[in-house]
Amino acid sequence: MPHPCGPCGSEAAPFELPSYRLASLDHDFLLGDSMRGVRFLLEYAKVEEALRAWGVRSTIVVFGSARIRDDGPGRGAHWYAEARRFGRIASERGGALTVHEGFRDNVIATGGGPGLMEAANRGAHDAGAPSIGFNITLPREQKPNPYITPELTFRFHYFAMRKMHLAMRASALVVFPGGFGTLDELFEILTLRQTGKSPGIPIVLFEASYWHSVINFEALTENGMIDPADHELFQFAESAEEVWTKLLARGLTAV
Repeated sequence: MPHPCGPCGSEAAPFELPSYRLASLDHDFLLGDSMRGVRFLLEYAKVEEALRAWGVRSTIVVFGSARIRDDGPGRGAHWYAEARRFGRIASERGGALTVHEGFRDNVIATGGGPGLMEAANRGAHDAGAPSIGFNITLPREQKPNPYITPELTFRFHYFAMRKMHLAMRASALVVFPGGFGTLDELFEILTLRQTGKSPGIPIVLFEASYWHSVINFEALTENGMIDPADHELFQFAESAEEVWTKLLARGLTAV
């Protein structure tokens, strides 16, 4: 016997079929290929709403390796200690501890993972200040570190949207030693600065010897890949205190 609604291929009542579900409640539909743009927008809007609720107007973004431990070998423990120290200095002196006219400024923001990201969040936690973690879903799950403010612990699927949120409120960028991910994030911001797509925020790289050992900045200039003036987009520092001093000298406003 044909279905009363025609040859639809199903004997189920219409309200039992996926087509009848409200689009906003249809999990399979929302995760389908055609909704990728909508999911991208949702990742922007959800985080934006939470940051506005907390009054976060500006951040100090800290990048660095997820592989470094506070009790690790070699220079790693030193890097961890200085990243933690910087997180505390910036939080105590930058304005994150207080709400001024409804806003918080210079809130520490990291990629939310372990290692040197954890260290910076931990420093903010030491100061009693809020801090942000922009975590990412990975095949080998990266769990958020325990020092991020719980209400400001976010998880992204899309790297692009995560990097957008890292960049869009940044009043400064501090980059500790790291690998592919840290380099990706560093050069993203440097490119935005070089091309004038972002404000002139100060950028400080921690420990010049490390950075000169992994990137030949001079060769880029010698081969005409960047201008000599592009070297002025960033500076080096050897301690947490020096990082803070150079951020202030390059225009960071402490509220």
